[in-house]
Amino acid sequence: MPRRRPLVIGHRGAPGYRPEHTRSSYDLALALGVDAVEPDVVFTSDGILVVRHENEIGSTTNVADHPEFADRRTTKTIDGDELTGWFTEDFTWGELSTLRCRERLPQLRRQSATFDDAQPPLRLSDLLDLVRQASLDQGREIGVVLEIKHATYFAGLGYDVAGTIAAELRAAHWADGELPLVLESFESTVLAQVRAQGVRGSYIYLLEASGHPYDLAAAAASGTAAAGKTAAPTYREQASPAGLDALVGAVDGISLDKRMILAPDRLGRTAGPSRVVADAHDRGLRVFTWTCRPENKFLIAQFRRGRDKSAFGDYEAEWQVIADAGVDGVFVDHADLGVAFFRDRIR
Repeated sequence: MPRRRPLVIGHRGAPGYRPEHTRSSYDLALALGVDAVEPDVVFTSDGILVVRHENEIGSTTNVADHPEFADRRTTKTIDGDELTGWFTEDFTWGELSTLRCRERLPQLRRQSATFDDAQPPLRLSDLLDLVRQASLDQGREIGVVLEIKHATYFAGLGYDVAGTIAAELRAAHWADGELPLVLESFESTVLAQVRAQGVRGSYIYLLEASGHPYDLAAAAASGTAAAGKTAAPTYREQASPAGLDALVGAVDGISLDKRMILAPDRLGRTAGPSRVVADAHDRGLRVFTWTCRPENKFLIAQFRRGRDKSAFGDYEAEWQVIADAGVDGVFVDHADLGVAFFRDRIR
């Protein structure tokens, strides 16, 4: 029986070709036929949900070129990591909208960087309207995979993270199942909170290849959770059979760092997909993976070709291992390549 193809998700739009999370990045991904797009959301000082991969915006906007914002540069601890830069929560939406977006990886993606300083950031409401209109124009259902970033951090600043997200989705008519909606986060706590708000969609728990989920680590450290007397589980422990057992009923699926599927050895070679996808499927959990990129820099060593990090390696061979695992969704930076492989050529 032929395998059902995975959902092809435009990761931050089409950032292989345009600066991430810009209008042109999303327009291109939608035009190239992705099944869904993935915005990340963070907050402004006046409570607006904006589409940025991180709340630190020094590397993805021209904020450093605005002398009026020079005194906003600061150092903060975000999810346990100390960062210096400019942060969305220190700007109103009106101020943030005067900035222009830039390519995050200009040395790697030089073509994309030619579109720098041309487009302002987007609000979540802008993105939701854009996808709805594209669905109407193209005559097909296009989904949104909404990633909630740094939920515990923002809650600590006094934001009603789940309530604001639910209200925004409801106001844009995305909360009642009219169009395909997936909510995802590296923090399971906020997913449960949004679900409790009555938002209809699939809830997907993101798992890193290493480290601990910040919400559970913070709860364990403060002793506020039932599990607070013991150390928070690692992401890898949560991806084990016993960890997956505990996720059943709490989430609809998981989204894995692709290295957890490829499981490369010390020389960067894979022996084929690991058991994690099959283990999750055995428990009725969907499995997504991130991020399928063609450049040598992002491929495991076995599939790199030459020394140029920006050159495309044998990405199709790596992607075939991921496809063979039977994943339900893949995040891609190059929408055309992702659609061509996972929709048209998957074996």
